[in-house]
Amino acid sequence: MSVEDSKQEGTTGLPESEAVSSVPADVLAPEATPVSPTPEAPAEKTTAELYADSFPKLRLGDIVTGRVVKRLTNAVLVDIGLKAEGVLAVQEFRDRDEAAEGREVKVYLEAFEDRDGFPVISKKKADFQLAWETIKQKSESAEGVPATVIKRVKGGLAVEILGLDAFLPGSQVDLRPVPNLDDLIGKLLEVKILSVNWYKKNIVVSRRLMLEERQDEIRRELFSRLNVGDVIDGTVKTITDFGAFVDIGGVDALLHISDLAWNKVVHPNEVVNVGDELKIKVLSADPNTGRITVGLKQLTPHPWERVEEKYPVGGKVRGRVTTLAEYGAFVELEKGIEGLIHISEMSWTKSIHHPSQLLAVDQDIETVVLNIDKENRRISLGLKQTLPDPWSLVDEKYHIGQKVEGKVRALKEFGAFVEIEEGIEGLIHNADVSWTKRIKHSREELKKGQRVETIIIGIDKENRRITLGLKQTQEDPFYSISKELSEGDVVKARIVDLPKPGVVVALNYDIEGFVPLSQLARGGKKAKEKYQIGEELELKVIRIDLEHRRIALSERALHPEIEIPAEERQERLDRPDRDRGRERYREEDPTDKFTLEDHLREFEEERDLED
Repeated sequence: MSVEDSKQEGTTGLPESEAVSSVPADVLAPEATPVSPTPEAPAEKTTAELYADSFPKLRLGDIVTGRVVKRLTNAVLVDIGLKAEGVLAVQEFRDRDEAAEGREVKVYLEAFEDRDGFPVISKKKADFQLAWETIKQKSESAEGVPATVIKRVKGGLAVEILGLDAFLPGSQVDLRPVPNLDDLIGKLLEVKILSVNWYKKNIVVSRRLMLEERQDEIRRELFSRLNVGDVIDGTVKTITDFGAFVDIGGVDALLHISDLAWNKVVHPNEVVNVGDELKIKVLSADPNTGRITVGLKQLTPHPWERVEEKYPVGGKVRGRVTTLAEYGAFVELEKGIEGLIHISEMSWTKSIHHPSQLLAVDQDIETVVLNIDKENRRISLGLKQTLPDPWSLVDEKYHIGQKVEGKVRALKEFGAFVEIEEGIEGLIHNADVSWTKRIKHSREELKKGQRVETIIIGIDKENRRITLGLKQTQEDPFYSISKELSEGDVVKARIVDLPKPGVVVALNYDIEGFVPLSQLARGGKKAKEKYQIGEELELKVIRIDLEHRRIALSERALHPEIEIPAEERQERLDRPDRDRGRERYREEDPTDKFTLEDHLREFEEERDLED
């Protein structure tokens, strides 16, 4: 195969294992013994000897100087004096000008021929071998060597040292991670050789070792003259989420985010930027670990030193809302001093569930200082205290028995809340809604938003409670009916209910009376079988109890000729102790928890005992 054929196939050389020498051994072997000439006259050389003498005396592994005879697209042809040119890949030339035709180049001879008849050569191996002694010396002595960053590769950087390619791992580029390795391309760095692999032709270098050694020297010198409390100059080198690293003469010191300012700092770039020159105070310096911490806020007075003088308790102060939490709002009074407005201190009159109902972040507000805890650096503020407390004059504006008008604001199971003025609400308990009806829920008689006239029946200023009465605005119907009825009077009334214990009838003023089973003329256990709702009865008033609001009636009293059936009489004698029955139905507040039916059942039992 000709050289031109190799050009078409893009041949770049084959491994030594595949190289097969086709040159005669007597041509290539430099040790071949020539024919001994006679002392009389030189012997003539044979054709084979003349052919062998036409080739240079080369050995495998030699570094040979060749000449570039042709430059192809992906390869370079190099004449090293053999019958065929060697082929080098273009990638072996770092500088493309080195591959110009006519230029000399040193190559390593790996094989005299490959399977295509071309010598196998390598420029990379020749460069490596020529630089090997220097690299070995630098590696053993741990000396620094200059390295030029060529490009970024996976895991680090490709650099050139002494004309050879080397690898600089990303972890060995600097003392701290470098955000963008591309910024180093083309720069000259000083590195140390970490390892060399002759077989793989790999060189690994480190810049970090050089920096650490230099920094150790600078750190030793710095620690010899540095004291805690010193104020020194520094330049911000790097900013992180937790602080900034400051260069204090070749050594990095940590300026933690908590030492930037007395006030809360979310990110260091709120206070400092890369390149800023600062006056800082040395907070700690440990020669064993080499760590130095510095502070910026320590150069200014602590804002809490005179906080009690600047913000006296009871005084009004202005501030900016910085944070809203479920339990309250934080207000910045000045840099480094914040106070808390608890949610309970926001309004005299409104029920606040979240501070956002009244406040917004960055809002400028006026507050009152309620308490200062200098030791724990806490200030309690009040918002509602900037306005008069509507309850402070409640005992002067209102009194028991006074009629007031208000709007129903809330309906609860136990009663209704009525606003009688802004910030002042009173409660109408269910028992105070109606004289005659047993109210189970306030919505049975009232509606939200309804305006009602009530009477104040209780004031508790300390606990901020006013008790209102709705039924008290009208005359008690039991008082009215007590003027019209007396025990022994005969009335006509219609049946409105037929419970098991007897019959409930309607009287005047929406008052109900009760006729026990024992006082029914028609007798029997089941009144529903003998009486009907709406039926009118003639009845005799047998008892009026104003204290317990009871009216008992009897139909049997108007018909004495009717005898009690023997079965019913025997049943009464067999009933258990009536005292236990009475205790079962009694409650502390009979007007609230007893119906008229309950009261008259007790009355019936008492009459049975008398019989």
